[in-house]
Amino acid sequence: MEEGQTYRNYRLLIVDDDNDVLSLLSSWLTQAGFEVITATSGEEAISKIPGAKLVITDLYMNGMSGMQLLSEIHKDNPLFPVIMLSGQAQIPDAIKATHLGCSAFLTKPVEQDNLINQVKHVLRLTRDTAADNGFAKNIVYRSKQMADLLELAKSVADSNVTVYISGATGTGKEIIAKAIHEASSRRANPFIAVNCGAIPEQLLESELFGHEKGAFTGANTRHEGLFQAANGGTLFLDEIGDMPLSLQVKLLRVLQDLEVRPVGSVKTFPVDVRIISATHQDLDKAVKAGEFREDLFYRLKVIPLHMPSLADRCDDVPVLAEYFLEKYAKQNNKKKKHFSPDAMDYLISSSWPGNIRQLINVVDLCATLCKTNTISLSLVKTALQDVPKEIQTLKETKDACEKNYLISVLRITSGHVANAARIAGRNRTEFYKLLNQHNLDPGQFRFKKES
Repeated sequence: MEEGQTYRNYRLLIVDDDNDVLSLLSSWLTQAGFEVITATSGEEAISKIPGAKLVITDLYMNGMSGMQLLSEIHKDNPLFPVIMLSGQAQIPDAIKATHLGCSAFLTKPVEQDNLINQVKHVLRLTRDTAADNGFAKNIVYRSKQMADLLELAKSVADSNVTVYISGATGTGKEIIAKAIHEASSRRANPFIAVNCGAIPEQLLESELFGHEKGAFTGANTRHEGLFQAANGGTLFLDEIGDMPLSLQVKLLRVLQDLEVRPVGSVKTFPVDVRIISATHQDLDKAVKAGEFREDLFYRLKVIPLHMPSLADRCDDVPVLAEYFLEKYAKQNNKKKKHFSPDAMDYLISSSWPGNIRQLINVVDLCATLCKTNTISLSLVKTALQDVPKEIQTLKETKDACEKNYLISVLRITSGHVANAARIAGRNRTEFYKLLNQHNLDPGQFRFKKES
């Protein structure tokens, strides 16, 4: 939208229980060329939203608050732009509003030019849906399903709104989460991922929220949890569906209050963290079964994204296969190989229950076993039979769980091996052997000073 352009096609809805404020804001925006409609309550505003391009609402109103109105609007359209105004708001209010998907937060008395510029800025962002070659540049695709998904992910990346990613195991949910983080204003701050299903329940609380010195046996130092470690950045909660109910309550409190209380502490600490969660489970069913809190589910699912299975995006198989072949060749300093036409057709028509993770394994196995420059159909068939699909071997599963456990106790004890071994129920010699087996260096975890 350029200077001098009319905005008559942009209908704005202003919501405030103060008629003087409504009159003033309406006058400013009408003079700027916008079509303006008003409502004196959140309840009235709901009926007037159809046809509006943007809502400007007061935070504190009689009846439905601005925050409640924001949540109601985003139930039907999580990308609908909302600007929040308040003369009483504190910093936590602004942070909470932006995490719920608010496009901008302005304090009263708002300046005329500031309000108009913010409205134009938000509408420009809403209107601009052109593809950005810089977004998710490491994601390989050509299917419409992925193009649509990445367009949606791009549109919410540069905000603080909470994102929920569903999809089967191996579809690349963490890759999308990283792309969102890297395209956001938080990109210079940490992106921290934690698998909620791979850490024992008794350690997960300390891992997320931290603990004080002496909070439990072996806690000889103060441990900063991942929420505090990710402050200013993004925390990716993978397999959120596996989080125990007891911790779901505490997570909900953190998301609502934007502060954490470490285990064994009487103090709370403010955190500014964007949450992206993911799971392969059907959380709608889990909520109905009482296995996942409904209030937490809707707090996490502000912007829902769904990662399609590889079978549903078969157009991407050829470009992905070629990409992984090239990556294999570079990593192993070998000449790149190619799939024969009939081998590629077979890859495209396969069901891929293990999704992209399975495709990577098949490509690597084929590239390793093939003695010529062309990978044959028979070799592809053999690889698809030999490579594990949906589940890992028992040893792989045990090794992964054991490594995640060791990482957790090292984090909690700040790399103090004696304390970590005590928590794990092993002597130091046995514990060191386990660390060596998993190539873990306790020194990498010794970044906390004893309090």
